[in-house]
Amino acid sequence: MTSKELLYVKTVADEKSISRAAKKLFIAQPSLSQSIQRIEEALGTPLFNRNTKGLTLTFAGERYCKMASQVLKMYEDFESEISDINNLRTGRVHMGITNHLGTLTLARILPEYRRLCPYVELYIHEENTATLEQMLLRGELDFVIMHAPKDLSSSQIHYDIMTRDPFVIAIHPHHSLIRKAVEKPGCPYPVLDIKLLAEEPFLMLHKEQRIRQITDAVLLKAGISRPSIALTLRNYETALLLAARGLGATLIPLQYFQIASYEYCPALLWIEEKYDAWWDMCIATLHNGFLSKADQLFIRLAKEHFQQTGSC
Repeated sequence: MTSKELLYVKTVADEKSISRAAKKLFIAQPSLSQSIQRIEEALGTPLFNRNTKGLTLTFAGERYCKMASQVLKMYEDFESEISDINNLRTGRVHMGITNHLGTLTLARILPEYRRLCPYVELYIHEENTATLEQMLLRGELDFVIMHAPKDLSSSQIHYDIMTRDPFVIAIHPHHSLIRKAVEKPGCPYPVLDIKLLAEEPFLMLHKEQRIRQITDAVLLKAGISRPSIALTLRNYETALLLAARGLGATLIPLQYFQIASYEYCPALLWIEEKYDAWWDMCIATLHNGFLSKADQLFIRLAKEHFQQTGSC
């Protein structure tokens, strides 16, 4: 099978239509249809289910497309490598970044990157962490700027840690628990034993969000295995505002609190170090994956930024 055949099948699968795929590939529809039929005949099995609602992949088609994505990424890596050899000022970068980090950091990194690499094609994908990790594993991204999981033992992804951000407790500014918090040297906010939150209602993000995963791990370490969840939200800023209004407690990265402005401001309490209430900012790449010089330059600028600021 050729790279053209792989691209034909993958494009039809993505578009779920021969006609739309033909337009995207800039070829005639009958020619594309015949090519797909020849590929299926050569394989001895159909790759698509054909019905009035469009095309869907068979099991064989799913396997074919998975392999096609990996092989096409290898072709793309090879072309990028050759481009680096021939002309260091050309190339293509597919990077991922989590939604909030994109808002906080890209405007500080991109101007310098554009000055150094004005002709590099830059594709930025802003998604949640779980989606970005899957895109990286499928070969759709070169690298991801994200918050690392606590378990860094992935056999496929390498997490290059840049900086650490502590979590804090956000509650109503007149909450009775504030009186139980203790001032300690080196802590920017009064320290509260998180076990005292056992009876409090929590404002939680969704389970696939990294903030929620860190929160669950911290509470579990404090012996709170089944916290009372008042609300489940998507946006951390909403959770902070509601905490300030007394609807519950929430755990939030300190950086995220510092960059936002609120009509209602919650009280912040520090969490003892033993609960591991923090996350790490990192660059995620595939083990032994190819990084073009354009990729490497962006990563270097990102690292320099985080080393200088220690935050977003």
